[in-house]
Amino acid sequence: MQHFERHLIKQDASLKEALQKLNELAADAILFVVDDSRRLIGSLTDGDVRRGFLAGLTFENQVKAFIQPNPKFLQRNNYSIDKVIEYRKKNFKVLPVVDEAMCVINVVNFRVSKSYLPVDAVIMAGGRGERLKPMTDSVPKPMLPIGDKPIISYNLDRLISFGIDDIWISVRYLKEQIQNHLGDGGEHGARIQYIHEDDPLGTIGAVSKIKDFKHEYVLVTNSDLLTSLDYEHFFLDFIRQDADLAVVTIPYQVSVPYAVLETENANITSFKEKPTYTYYSNGGIYLMKRSALQLIPPNAFFNATDLMEKLIKQGARVISYPLVGYWLDIGKPDDFEKAQRDINQIKNFL
Repeated sequence: MQHFERHLIKQDASLKEALQKLNELAADAILFVVDDSRRLIGSLTDGDVRRGFLAGLTFENQVKAFIQPNPKFLQRNNYSIDKVIEYRKKNFKVLPVVDEAMCVINVVNFRVSKSYLPVDAVIMAGGRGERLKPMTDSVPKPMLPIGDKPIISYNLDRLISFGIDDIWISVRYLKEQIQNHLGDGGEHGARIQYIHEDDPLGTIGAVSKIKDFKHEYVLVTNSDLLTSLDYEHFFLDFIRQDADLAVVTIPYQVSVPYAVLETENANITSFKEKPTYTYYSNGGIYLMKRSALQLIPPNAFFNATDLMEKLIKQGARVISYPLVGYWLDIGKPDDFEKAQRDINQIKNFL
């Protein structure tokens, strides 16, 4: 993802500097004009410059004389997915993201990003990877290479492609390798923070350590997955169903090669000839309201399934989201080999 600073220009910059920047941006030619504190003042396009010249402005005027003073923007913590979709449908390709003080903190480009979801993400990457030994004796499982990059990078890039840029990564085993590879996320267009597990805390226990989520919705995902999941559709389904927690589920069909009889008190009431039953397994990806995380005990071993059980007992709405697309849990050597075979065919979908 490109660094958003190339879309910014100071209000007292020269017009020549602005035109040079617009030329470099090519198909993404829009600048967001800011003051010394990066507070959004306006926007500038080639059209704004042309209209300024027609109104009598010259090259001697500063950028602020040419700007459009009411640009469209997204404000972190204060926007909806409906607004994102509306802007996208109206062909607003490049939009600034501002904080509460109207300072620009990011720029979303819908020509390269699929969405901009109001979601924090937590990637669980602290496991030992016992079943993949000896490969994981010196490399943590999330850093095992699939094709030309580590497993965790596919997950990170997929999240960022949907505009999820506030990301936490839970680390423990050989954590320095993960941290050194991903850093603070700046090079990837995200903000990455790390949660350190001194002892194993299960598949979601480490999330209790995070106190400063930016959004009201939190996505938790295992780090050893390859998936083509459409995160925007997942989020829209979650909102539409007013769920407290949604889990991505993987359809699994079982075919019975014989007629199956249904009986009651030894009486046959019906039968199905060679039926196929569809079951749904846990896909290791969860979306929830931030309030649901209050049920996770602090610094204790706790699995995502434990959280689901607690929510169900309290009468909360816990839903299944059956995945239509690619999904692979890289837990065993056979899975790792399958991922190596699949990656060239599915790379464009990840």
